[in-house]
Amino acid sequence: MLAAIFYIAAVLLANLTATLFLPFEVAPGTGVLVSVGTLVFGLTFMQRDRLHSRGRRFVYSVIALAAVLNFAMLFSISAFWGAPLVRLLEELNWNWLAEGAAMLTENGWRVFIASFLAIVVAESADTEVFQYYRQYSWWGRVMRSNAVSIPIDSILFNLIAFAGSGFFPPVVLAKVILGEIVTKF
Repeated sequence: MLAAIFYIAAVLLANLTATLFLPFEVAPGTGVLVSVGTLVFGLTFMQRDRLHSRGRRFVYSVIALAAVLNFAMLFSISAFWGAPLVRLLEELNWNWLAEGAAMLTENGWRVFIASFLAIVVAESADTEVFQYYRQYSWWGRVMRSNAVSIPIDSILFNLIAFAGSGFFPPVVLAKVILGEIVTKF
């Protein structure tokens, strides 16, 4: 049950920090960007894989609960406390954090839709691959399921959340997706 709590908390924290980006060099000169949320979201893969010991139905129920709580959180940010939070962060001269909070406030619906679909599609794919390879060791199942779910999650989330939003030009978006895939692995 503790893994389920950590999984849900990591999903929520990852989406709160999805619009805060750090420069990251996979190799010299690559200059990809990695969301702070990506660093946090990496924890969800490990926790979700721990949930499999409780069965497929349990895993899907935790994924669904995380998606619903994620919606409630992002809706409340967009509707109720986003703008006051941005002003507070600007007054504290935490401009980098204020910029990310403003993006989340203005585009929270895009982040929510992207997160919801990425969670449902990528986590479901991961669960099915993990269950399919039950005859392999736990690490073998983790590696196979993550090899499928990490690229699906990174591509789906970023294309829905940021493509066409004007937040990133296409080449930067490609670097964000590459940075996320590499970081999550």
